[in-house]
Amino acid sequence: MILPVGFRPPAWIALLAVLWLALTAAPAGAAEGIDVKSAALVPADDGYYLEASFEIGLTHPLEEALNKGVPLHLLVEFELIRPRWYWLNEKVASVQQRYRLSFNALTRQYRVGVGTLYQNFPSLAEALEFLSRVRLRDIAEPGVVKKDTTYVAAVRMRLDTSQLPRPFQLTAVGSRDWNVGSDWYRWTVAP
Repeated sequence: MILPVGFRPPAWIALLAVLWLALTAAPAGAAEGIDVKSAALVPADDGYYLEASFEIGLTHPLEEALNKGVPLHLLVEFELIRPRWYWLNEKVASVQQRYRLSFNALTRQYRVGVGTLYQNFPSLAEALEFLSRVRLRDIAEPGVVKKDTTYVAAVRMRLDTSQLPRPFQLTAVGSRDWNVGSDWYRWTVAP
């Protein structure tokens, strides 16, 4: 069908097209990947601890693998650095915490493990909500962080693909669906 030059469709067709695009677009809450929402280094009597908040969204292949019994290992990495203009920066503290997210098909529950401690959740959303709030103790011992000194703190969370079964490790090489992680979130700390 050939339309004449200067032909404009009625306004209701354009409105219908915009409405269709809005309905078929991905929902805003279904973000995939990991983002750092906030992080802080909090002083305590026995040193310092980290409080961080993440936004975690699993990609479809990761969620599918999890539901088929493949455990996912999420790694939280933290660094505290003292910048020096006259020499290389000094790494004051470096901590890693590993979380294991798995699905039990028999009980139909998700399980989050930290070391030897485990907690079960009835839904993936609840398990990811638990994982999104991180609190790490013993970041730095008292006396390591000095007053009147400025430090740069950095934190990130990522999927540890080296802990996946071998066939999935090969799939993860160069794949955005399997290499999920946040960028380093940096902030200045001045005790």
